[in-house]
Amino acid sequence: MAWLAGIFVLVVVGDALVRDESPFATIFTVAGWIIWGIFTLDFVLRLLLAPSTKDFFRRNWWQLLFLALPFLALFRAFMALRVARAGRLLSAAVRGTRSASAQLGNRLAMVAAVTVLVVLLSANVLFEFGGVHPYAVALHDAALAAINGEPITGESGVTQVMDIVLSLYSVMVFAAVAGALGAFFLERRTEGLR
Repeated sequence: MAWLAGIFVLVVVGDALVRDESPFATIFTVAGWIIWGIFTLDFVLRLLLAPSTKDFFRRNWWQLLFLALPFLALFRAFMALRVARAGRLLSAAVRGTRSASAQLGNRLAMVAAVTVLVVLLSANVLFEFGGVHPYAVALHDAALAAINGEPITGESGVTQVMDIVLSLYSVMVFAAVAGALGAFFLERRTEGLR
């Protein structure tokens, strides 16, 4: 499921980049719904196999919420507000980052994978809602903001919020990398003293 979550993130990013009348739009839409169906089937199977339904829902309530978000796209009012697309981005981000952290034991690899997901999804948010065009500029701004806290070029409220969020994320990435490197050298030093 971790690889499927990564593919889903790429499908969501690709879907935002293609024109609605393009044949690729249909391909991305169908691929997204197929992957979403697999996620839903996985959730239902885990629910049926769980020893306690109540405990399963208590631990996994958020997954049910994210499984329901794409169905908001069926309602035209939500499409007009673009809530469905934002929900799809959010659920892809959560699914992708949780899958990456569950599969990667190495802290630096996990930070790198999560950073790639954050950059891709942040660029999508900037492109869709922040008015940063073309997509290459949104991707560039998101990458710089997520890695070193560089300010984003747009002036909208969404852009300013993303600027703050990605600046905070860059501080957390710096702290995580510094902590992982410090732990590595401390472990090597401890092994050398034995």
